Amino acid sequence: MEKYTGKSVLRGIAIGRIYRYEKSDYQVVKTEISDAEAEKERLFNAVETAKKQLTALYEEALANVGEDHAMIFDVHKMLLEDEDYLDAAASVVLEGYNAEYAVETAGNQFAELFASMDDEYMKARAADIKDISARVIRILAGIPEDGIQTDEPVIVVADDLTPSETVKMDKNKILAFVTVRGSANSHTAILARSMNLPALVNTKMQLTDDINGKIGVVDGFDGEFLIEPEQAILDDKILLKNQWVADLEALEQLKGKDNVTGDGRRIDVFANIGKVNDVEAALEADAGGIGLFRSEFLYLGRDSFPTEEEQFASYKAVLEKMGDKKVVIRTLDIGADKKVDYFNLEAEENPALGFRAIRICLDRPEIFITQLRAIYRASAYGRAAIMFPMVVSTAEVKRIKEIVEQVKAELGVEGYPMKEVELGIMIETPAAAVISDELAKEVDFFSIGTNDLTQYTLAVDRQNQKLESTCDTHHPAVLRLIEMTVQNAHKAGIWAGICGELAADTLLTETFVNMGVDELSVSASSVLKVRKAVRDINA
Repeated sequence: MEKYTGKSVLRGIAIGRIYRYEKSDYQVVKTEISDAEAEKERLFNAVETAKKQLTALYEEALANVGEDHAMIFDVHKMLLEDEDYLDAAASVVLEGYNAEYAVETAGNQFAELFASMDDEYMKARAADIKDISARVIRILAGIPEDGIQTDEPVIVVADDLTPSETVKMDKNKILAFVTVRGSANSHTAILARSMNLPALVNTKMQLTDDINGKIGVVDGFDGEFLIEPEQAILDDKILLKNQWVADLEALEQLKGKDNVTGDGRRIDVFANIGKVNDVEAALEADAGGIGLFRSEFLYLGRDSFPTEEEQFASYKAVLEKMGDKKVVIRTLDIGADKKVDYFNLEAEENPALGFRAIRICLDRPEIFITQLRAIYRASAYGRAAIMFPMVVSTAEVKRIKEIVEQVKAELGVEGYPMKEVELGIMIETPAAAVISDELAKEVDFFSIGTNDLTQYTLAVDRQNQKLESTCDTHHPAVLRLIEMTVQNAHKAGIWAGICGELAADTLLTETFVNMGVDELSVSASSVLKVRKAVRDINA
């Protein structure tokens, strides 16, 4: 038996045959060409084909992993439209060399440029540049995209997997993932969690061809990958798997039941969504409402601003589908890692601390007003609430409320029916948490965004793999800021929820209940798991 350890990204267990995934080993050859203009045309035709493929991958990712994670293909498409990158490749062709070599040269040049930057977000773009360059080269060379060739479901083992590779795989033929590299925030990890598949990343092992077809066990509880285990160990793992499957089936029995602890304390369990179609998963999971509708995804994957009518149609559809259940719509949260070309935002050395979210909306009120008009018009069709991201001062809240009143007055004059809409803010920075007693006087609720709150409190880039051990989401400072925020909300008579990743951490559910958190908003796949954790308290 061979035994390896890795970082588990989902608690679960899979048993089956191992499939070693390898990329096509295509070597680019530098050759001279006689017709530079014809070769340049071949290059740009391949780029256009690549963009069409990325559009298709975006749609496929929407169905498999949701809009949050499909956006990586929008990023890839934007990189393929970068004039500097395209000019660099075209210049090599005009020097008299083949398009494959030109793309490889430009890709290596830009990947090295990104990798040398201090900002971790920009460093991560180096891998994206290599991915899109490889895609264009494959198209030029006539090489089909890689996939898994198997007749039975398998444990996919690889050095690492790109977003394109994971999305193109037949999900019905995957039992689990194991990668030598990667992190808990990698695309492999994201896909595994969305599909409820066990997965290990950063697994310390040497990949060899002889593992193909062998029996493997991926244990997401202990972070173990076993190859050809002894029968006694295999029997134990089979029992563990059967118990895991039974536990998942038991969660289904919680549908229709309330989120009440054994001693009678109640907490709302809502769902996070990114697009209209996500509502179906939220309803299927029996979520009590939508605690976070990420409206920025209405702005991604397009070349111009969504109109008021387009936004109205989306908000109306979600509100109608949810009926009398509350829908909390977060206003535009563009910036940082969400880039949209047509916003024409300047490059920033530290985009996480830069011009983003509510800062853009208050600086460009015409964008903000269009969105608010759409939301208030849609409010007539359900129970809408609005929350504003990245607020750090009462002055910002007061300015927001002035614009809201202006919008309501204009819509009233125009004769649009509207309902009362709760106004809240996200608590995502230590600054907002510390002055939450003052902010609470201005709004109807708080929603705590623990992803940003954690990284700003600990001064840790949560996308930096080297800092995973430092990014302690259970850090006492983070928990104290959450508790302070909840206490200040209740003193002012308003409610407080959590909509970040921490809301789904069932190791903290009892802690949050004891703090008095009123609502936890999680991915649809986590709703029943959190409901069980609530009901198990003092049961």
